[in-house]
Parts: sequence; C-alpha cells; structure tokens
Amino acid sequence: MKYLLTYFKGMAMGAADVVPGVSGGTIAFITGILDTLLESIKRINPSLISVVRSQGIKGAFYHINGPFLVAVFGGILTSIFSLSKLISYLLVTYPIPVWSFFFGLILISVVHMLRQVKGFSLLRASLFVIGVAFAWGITMFNPIALEMSYLNIFFAGCIAICAMLLPGISGSFILLLLGLYTSVIGAVKSFDLVIISLFALGCICGLLTFSHLLSALLKRYHDETLVFLTGLMLGTLGKIWPWKQVLTWRENSSGEQVPLLEANLSPLAFEQLTGQNPQLVAAIVAMLVGMALVWGLEQFAGKQHKDEV
Repeated sequence: MKYLLTYFKGMAMGAADVVPGVSGGTIAFITGILDTLLESIKRINPSLISVVRSQGIKGAFYHINGPFLVAVFGGILTSIFSLSKLISYLLVTYPIPVWSFFFGLILISVVHMLRQVKGFSLLRASLFVIGVAFAWGITMFNPIALEMSYLNIFFAGCIAICAMLLPGISGSFILLLLGLYTSVIGAVKSFDLVIISLFALGCICGLLTFSHLLSALLKRYHDETLVFLTGLMLGTLGKIWPWKQVLTWRENSSGEQVPLLEANLSPLAFEQLTGQNPQLVAAIVAMLVGMALVWGLEQFAGKQHKDEV
C-alpha cells in the first residue's frame, strides 16, 4: 500500500512534467517525497560498487531505496506515456480552464512552501526576490531552435531533468525554450526508441549529478534554499496565466502553426482583442479545484507524517 501511494505520487509528478510551466519537483515537495527522492538518488554513486560486493545486488537495491525509486519513476513514466496525448489535447482544446487549474495549483503551492520557512531575514527576502526575477526572466526569453541532433537531445535531457527536480522550474518549459519540446513529446507519442533512449540517458546523467547539489543545499541551507525555490515558483506564474494574446507563431515538427511569443491579458482585454469567450467562471472553478487539490495533498501528507511518528 505504501509503494502504491508513492506510485500515484510519481504519476502526479509525471503529469505535471508533461506541461510546460508546471514542475514535477513542485508535486514531489507538496506530497512530501522530495527529500526522500533526492537522498535515494544520491546513493547511486561509485561507492555502490563496494555495497554490491559486500551485500550483493539485492542488498545494493535496498541500499538505494530501490522499491521507492521504482514506484516513483514507474509512476512518472506511466503518466508521461499515457497522459502526454491527453494533456496535449486538453491544452489545445480547453486552454483557459487547464491553465487556470495549474495557476491555482502553483499559487497555493507558494503559500504552502512559505509556511515551511521558519522566519524571514533580509537574506531570505532577497533570495525570494532573486528567485522571482530569475524565473520571470526565463519565461520572457524567446525560444531558440536547436538542431534536432542526438547530442542536443542528450544535453536537453541533462538540463530538463535538473529543472524537473526543482520546485518551480518546469523541465518541459526548458525544452520549449530550447526548441526541442515538440520533438521530445513527438518521440514519446510515436515511441521513437532512439530519441527516447538518448533523452533518458541525458536525464540519468543530470539526475545523478544535480541531486547531490540540491540535497546538500536543502540540508545545509534549508530555509534559504526553500525561499529561493518558492520565488522560482511565483516567477513562473506569468507563463501559466490563462489569458494570452499570440504575438508570433512558429511551425512545429508536424507542420502546424503553434504560438511562439505571447502576451498576458486581463479576461476583459482577452475578450475584446480576440473576440473569444474568456470562460471566467470555468477558469475560477478550475483554479479553485487546483488549490483544493494541493490543500488536500498537504492535509494527507500531514496525516501520514503523524501516523509514521
């Protein structure tokens, strides 16, 4: 039952990772598995060879918390392969309610994370502002178009997985900035094993290196790291804002015209400029559902922690 629940948390992470602007790391933090995930990944290092020699493969598997990792990454992969088409469809067909849902989810997550910080100082406030400014700046970058080469796919995996681990920074959005999001999602949809394998190899390399840094920061400078990560989350809300005007378009790998640069609008301005229904009621309901989901996860995680204690 314990690992089944972890599997579902992994599925939630995978579903978030598919959406540009939403981070699987945020879901991992909310559900209370981020520290365990980082610590487990950290144990996959050269010293594991001596563990294999002394305890065997089974002992090494349990040394790295193998059942937990299998459950988490099994859930992530399940979502990526099963939900990529659905989420892509929903983002195209019902963009305002879907983005509103994620907006509410991220907004309440910021509150949730700040509640974990024990007191504020000038340094922490500065780190929070820097985090907001950094994430906002990234969302304002013009996407570039990297060549679809094997080397670029590998390095894209390294960078994207680092972003996926960070609460607030979306790995999918990093891929979008690199101009490789469509190619990677297309490879998942068509089950292109070569592209998927190269991207996965890059993810593994990035995961094994970056997890050490993030884990060390959370252990030594927990509150400072937390306020910076919360700033990152708040800074990405501009990307997730539901009402946008498309300024420029680009052609994706399927020959379809998709938005490249967008400007945020108020619901009223959106209706006036585009002539489309802003779906304000649906957006508010979806936003509240996103907030309620995080609140529910927070309450559930708190109850679990009490039961374990």
